[in-house]
Amino acid sequence: MSRGQLRIYLGAAPGVGKTFAALEEARRRLERGTDVVIGFVETHGRTHTAELLNGLETVPRHTIEYRGAPFEEFDVDAVLARAPRVALVDELAHTNVPGSRNGKRWQDIDELLDAGIDVISTVNVQHLESLNDVVAQITGVPQRETVPDEVVRRADQVELADITPEALRRRMVHGNVYPAEKVDPALSNYFRVGNLTALREIALLWLADKVEDQLEQYREAQHITATWESKERVVVALSGGDEGDTLIRRAARIAARSGGADLKAVYVASGDGLTSARSARNLARQRNLVEDLGGSYHQVVGDSIPESLLEFARGVNATQLVLGASRRGRFAQAISRGVGVTTTAQSGKIDVHLVSHERVATVKRPRGARGFIGGTRRRLGIALALLGIPALCMLLLPLHEELSLTTMILIVLTAVMGLTLTGGMWPALLGALSGSILLNYFFTEPYNTLKVHDQEQLIALAIFIALALGGASVVNLSAARARLAARASAEAQTLTTLAGNVLRGGNRVADLLEQLRETFSLESVTLLERTEPGAGPAERQDPRLWRVVASAGESCTSPGAAENDLPIADDLALALRGHTLEAGDRRIAQAFAMHAAAALERERLERQAEAVQRLTDTDKLRTALLAAVSHDLRTPLASTRVAVSSLRSTGDLFTAEERDELLESAETSLARLTSLVDNLLDMSRLQAGVLGANPVRVALDDAVPWALDEIGDAAAAVGLDVAPDLPEVLADPGLLQRILVNVVANALRFSPEGVPPLVIAGRHGDLVELRVVDRGPGVPDEDRELMFTPFQRLGDRDNTSGVGLGLALSRGLAEAMGGTLVPEATPGGGLTMVLALPRADDGRGTE
Repeated sequence: MSRGQLRIYLGAAPGVGKTFAALEEARRRLERGTDVVIGFVETHGRTHTAELLNGLETVPRHTIEYRGAPFEEFDVDAVLARAPRVALVDELAHTNVPGSRNGKRWQDIDELLDAGIDVISTVNVQHLESLNDVVAQITGVPQRETVPDEVVRRADQVELADITPEALRRRMVHGNVYPAEKVDPALSNYFRVGNLTALREIALLWLADKVEDQLEQYREAQHITATWESKERVVVALSGGDEGDTLIRRAARIAARSGGADLKAVYVASGDGLTSARSARNLARQRNLVEDLGGSYHQVVGDSIPESLLEFARGVNATQLVLGASRRGRFAQAISRGVGVTTTAQSGKIDVHLVSHERVATVKRPRGARGFIGGTRRRLGIALALLGIPALCMLLLPLHEELSLTTMILIVLTAVMGLTLTGGMWPALLGALSGSILLNYFFTEPYNTLKVHDQEQLIALAIFIALALGGASVVNLSAARARLAARASAEAQTLTTLAGNVLRGGNRVADLLEQLRETFSLESVTLLERTEPGAGPAERQDPRLWRVVASAGESCTSPGAAENDLPIADDLALALRGHTLEAGDRRIAQAFAMHAAAALERERLERQAEAVQRLTDTDKLRTALLAAVSHDLRTPLASTRVAVSSLRSTGDLFTAEERDELLESAETSLARLTSLVDNLLDMSRLQAGVLGANPVRVALDDAVPWALDEIGDAAAAVGLDVAPDLPEVLADPGLLQRILVNVVANALRFSPEGVPPLVIAGRHGDLVELRVVDRGPGVPDEDRELMFTPFQRLGDRDNTSGVGLGLALSRGLAEAMGGTLVPEATPGGGLTMVLALPRADDGRGTE
C-alpha cells in the first residue's frame, strides 16, 4: 500500500483563511467524485467557515474525560475504519488531551498517511518549531503548541493562505474572525499591522525555502546540472592563502547587494598539492569569518581545481562565483592559464568575479607535489620526445666533426633528463629510444647506418640508455609518491573538517550526510536501517527490508540500489549514489558512515533521555503535589468539619457569637481550600498550554488597590507609589489581580514587623513596571529561579504557608499576558519582584 499524500495550508496568523481554503479544496474533490470526509474541523464560531461543512460527511469526534471534564478530540480509529480516500484534519500542531493515543495531532495524521489516506491539514507559521521563538519575540505571545519543521517539510504540497494585514484587520472588524468583545484587544495587541507584516514575511520566506528544496530535488531527479537563476547564490573560492579574508568580505557584499543571496565558501582539497600548516590556519580563520557573515563553509576533493569548483557551484545552483585574481608572472601564465582564467572560460552561465587583492597567496606547492605528472604534461612530453629530440640531433649534426661522441651523448642525455621531468616514464622511454637511434645513425661510424664498429661507442650508447631509463624511473616513482601524499593530505583535510564539525556541534545525522554528499559531489547519500532480517546477498537489494533513517538528496530505497554500498553494522548501511568511489575515497566515506551511526545512536539516546526526564519531572511533580496537598487539603477540611459538626451536635450550647466564630472559621477554611484548588487547576492549565488570557486596557492605580482589598487587613500598611497618570497596561484584569495578590502576600509574609512592603509603578520604555519591594531576608542569587518551581518552598521547612504554587503560578500568568515576572535584590537587603507588562498606548491598534 502506497503512503498517502499530505497537503498543508500554511497561514501567517489566525483568520487568514486556512480552514476555509482547506474546506473549499475538500468540496472540489467531492465534486470530482473523490471519497472525502471531515475528520476534525474547528470553525471557531465563524459562520462562513461553518457553511462550507454542509454536504460533507463528518466523522464523529471522540470524547475523552480528563480531570472530570469532557474533551472532544479527533477520532483516528473511526477515520481508519471508514477508510476514505481523503480526510480533512484541521490544526496540525494541536496537542491532544492526555489519555489520547498520540500526544500530537500530526502523529494522528501520520497514521492516516501510513494507511494510504490522503490528508488535508492547516497550520500557522508561529507553530513551527524553528520559528516559535522568533514569533514570540515579535508578537510577545509565546506559542506552546508546536510542530517539528520536518513534518511540514515532508508534506507533498504546502500552499500559503495569504492575505494582506489591512485586509485581515478589516475581516476582524467585520466580526469574521473573533467575537465582538475580543476584536479590540486583538487589534491592539497581536493583530497590529507591524506584527502581521512580520509574520507574513516569515511565512513567505519559510515557504520559499520549501519551494527551493523541491526545486533541488527535481533537478537531482532529472539530472539537471545547468544553473537556474531562481535565486542568487554566491560561491567564493578559497585557496588557503591570506587573500581569502578579502574575497569572503567582497563576496558577502555582493550577496547583500543581490537581495540577501546565499553565501557559500568552498575549498578544493586538490590531488596536485599538499596543504601547509599556514594554509590550515588560514582556512580555520576564514571558516569562522564566513559563518559570522551568515554563510556556510564547504570542502570538496578533486584533482582539477577549476573542474571541482565549477562542479560544486553547479551542484548548489550558484549564480555568481568569486575568485582571487592571479598574481603569477607572464611566463607562468604563458605555460598555463591558471585557475581563474580556466574557471572563467568553463563557467557557462555562472558570473565569475576576479577580485584583485593586496595579499599574494602564500600557499606554496610542496616539493613532492611538483613531481605529479598529469595528462597534459605527459602529452607534452611525448610531443617533445617525437619532435624535440630529433630537432636537437639536427642542430648537433653540423658539429659532429668538432664535438666528440661523448659530448653529444651528454647533450642529448641532458635533454632526455629534462624530458623525464616534464612527461614522466613513457615520454622518457620514447626519448631515450629515439635519441639512441639518432646518435647511432648520425654520430657513430659508419655514419648514416645503424651499425657500430667501435666497442667504446657501443658502451657509451648503452650507458646513455641506462641513464635515461634510470632517470625516468626515479621521476615516475617520485610522481607516484607525490600523488599518494597529496591524496593522504586531502583525506586528512576532509577528516579534519569532519572533526571540526563535531567540535562545533554540527554532528546531526542530516548535516553529516549533506557534508559527505558535497565532499564527493554525489547525487544522494542515504542512511538505511534494516527493518527485518534477510537471507543471502539479495537482501541488500530488497527495499522491503530497509527503511530510510536520513538522507541528503533523493533517498535510496536499499543499499544495493546505489553505486556504493557501505555496511556500518549488521542493521545499518550507507548508500551513496552518483558515481563509484575510489578506494581512498571509500576510506573517508567509511569514516563518515561510522560517525553518522554514532550520531544516530546519540540522537536516539537524547530522545530517550528527554522522555525519561519528562517522566522523572512528572514523577517529581506528582510526589511534590501529594506531599504538599496532603497537609494543605487536610487542614482546612479538618477545620471545616470540626466547626460544622460542633454546630450540628451541640449547636444549642453555643452563644450567637460563638456560632458566628465557628461559621467564620468554616468559611475561612473553605475559602483557603477553594484558593488552593484554583491554583492547582490554573497551574495544570498553564503547563498544558490551555490557559487563555484576554488582555484589555487596565489602569494600575485601580488594579493595585483592588488586590490589596482582597488581601484584607494585613495589606493596610502596604505603601503605594502609583502615579494616576501612569499609562494603562494590556492585561487580563482577573489574572493581574491574582498575580498582585500572590506577590504582595508573599512580600507581607517575609517583611519584618514594622517595615511593610512598598508597591511602586513606573514607565520603562514600551513597558510599565510594577515593583513590590520588601525588606525581608532576601533570596540568594542561586536560589531566585528556584522560587518559581511549582510546589517548592525555599528550604521546604514551612508546611503551613501553602503548597508553593503562588510565585510559579504568578510567573506563568504574567507570561500568558505577554509580560514577565523577575526577582531582583532590594538595595540594603530584601527582595523586589518586578512585574513588567506592555503599555496599552505603545502604538498597538493605532497603526
